[in-house]
Amino acid sequence: MEILILLIPLSVVLALVIGAAFWWSADNGQFDDLDGPGQRILMDEDRPPNKADTSEPPAS
Repeated sequence: MEILILLIPLSVVLALVIGAAFWWSADNGQFDDLDGPGQRILMDEDRPPNKADTSEPPAS
């Protein structure tokens, strides 16, 4: 039972740290756009390649 003297305050401190981290992340906008990153992965870039990418090296 003596271990409870250590575990109860430790768990309270851990819960406060986790709560503070969640509060900070919510306050700084980490949860504003939850769907955007997942949809951005699926979108194709339909831009044509640059002319510099498709040109052949100059003949010597």
